[in-house]
Amino acid sequence: MTDPRFPVLTQKQISTLKEFGTVLFFDNETALFEAGDSTYDFYVILDGAISIKDPVHENQVLASHGINEFTGDNSMLSERSIPFSGYAAKGSTVLRIPRANLKEIISKHSDICDVLLSAFIQRQETMLKEFNGGIQVIGQEKSKETYALRDFMEKNHIWHTFQDTDSSSEAQQLLANFGLGNNDLPILVSITGEISKKPTIAQLARQTGVLIEFENEIFDVLVVGAGPSGLAASVYAASEGLTVITIDGNAPGGQAGKSSKIENYLGFPTGISGNDLANKAYIQAQKFGCTISIPQKAEKVEYNGRHFTLCASNGKNITAKSIIAATGANYRRLPVENIDKFEGSGVFYSATGMNASACKNELAGVVGGGNSAGQAALFLADHAQQVHVIIRSNDLGDKMSDYLVQRINTTPNIIVHKNSNITALNGAHYLESIVLDTNGSKQTIGISNLFTFIGAKPCTEWLNGMVSMDDKGFIFTGSDVTEQAMTQCSIYKQRNPQSLETSIPGFYAVGDVRKGSVKRVASAVGEGSMAISQIHQYLAELKTSL
Repeated sequence: MTDPRFPVLTQKQISTLKEFGTVLFFDNETALFEAGDSTYDFYVILDGAISIKDPVHENQVLASHGINEFTGDNSMLSERSIPFSGYAAKGSTVLRIPRANLKEIISKHSDICDVLLSAFIQRQETMLKEFNGGIQVIGQEKSKETYALRDFMEKNHIWHTFQDTDSSSEAQQLLANFGLGNNDLPILVSITGEISKKPTIAQLARQTGVLIEFENEIFDVLVVGAGPSGLAASVYAASEGLTVITIDGNAPGGQAGKSSKIENYLGFPTGISGNDLANKAYIQAQKFGCTISIPQKAEKVEYNGRHFTLCASNGKNITAKSIIAATGANYRRLPVENIDKFEGSGVFYSATGMNASACKNELAGVVGGGNSAGQAALFLADHAQQVHVIIRSNDLGDKMSDYLVQRINTTPNIIVHKNSNITALNGAHYLESIVLDTNGSKQTIGISNLFTFIGAKPCTEWLNGMVSMDDKGFIFTGSDVTEQAMTQCSIYKQRNPQSLETSIPGFYAVGDVRKGSVKRVASAVGEGSMAISQIHQYLAELKTSL
């Protein structure tokens, strides 16, 4: 059976590809790209072989591409730096295709696109799940700063290895070798061996190419937020020929990206993790030419009657003819006095594989009665000794899908606490226990990893009241926008706001941030795609009003 990571191109496909590249012959073994390169080309092997090597482990050969096979992975669709080196064997003949030309091939030739993207996705999954290597993170497992770096890399599919200085002699030896101590933690060691002490998320993102620079131009569409609704809007806008840029302050996926397993999303009968769904949508949007930059947080936006100008967290101004608010809603903090002390060191707002490994043979707690809480509880139950689900109501099925309720009730190491609230969090440096109040009766439980999925606070601070919102900050759209709130302009003199349009024409809101949204992945995706059809109408109106 052919390995899906190493498909063989047909002669017809290679003939097509030759129109976009140059044939090269190498008398000796030659480096084609080096680990850490942010600009590198795509290669098809016509004769000989290309070896893929891991420079961290003494140039260990991880894979070898033979005749009619090709190099590359998902990073070729973005500006991400490559974590491997590639060497053409002595006497090899290859077809070199610049990255810009590869994007043109992907957009024009569907048969080649399907082969390439399928292999790229498989290669990325293999790299992340099976290989040790990539960026080294050296720090303490219970440290907030270390957790933030690891969480960002995990959610953005950045290849890395974690070394815990509290339990690993190898980590302590690395510190000694670099002449560093615990006060320098966390430390990142890049693919090329560069050391960064206490790096910020922005520095990490820029180093790996996740945070990208882009031209100063007027885009057709600016999407703020890369959750399901924002990614759907990005895919549809780019696939329909609109120039689109998408930014997000953290990682693709939004709240859905934090779900360990989504089983009721159409087309995935065995379920899919929110992180995997988001990653595939992220790749899909880039396939069509969407520019996605992370982390870039929206700080403020201005409207001059024709264009929107958004100021992002890195000081970058982005100008667009239309804008989509897809910033979603964040889970609220527990109303406990010292909650901020334990965020990232025992209190978390998502349950990933990294969190699960930290819960092994320990007690974990999940606060909340929605689907995300239910999915997290079932996921953690495979790793933790016990999982304590804590809800304020008397009925687990109030807000949770029935299939999740049934599974929780039949999982022996999940304990459900109804009519309960957490009143205190205990621990010197990281969470060690919680105090639970159930109908006035208090008990202390040795929970060291607490996952909270309560409430929904819309992420609309960046709007500063620019568009009409309710008292909680959810954005009014369509018929919910009152006549008094509508911007006085020629477009709204001719018509009322479209169903996803706000009080300003050309400004749309989709997904959880919108007043009246259903708070489900399927509906968010639907809203994101619908918004693009409405934007087409708006852009046509904008053109005629010039």
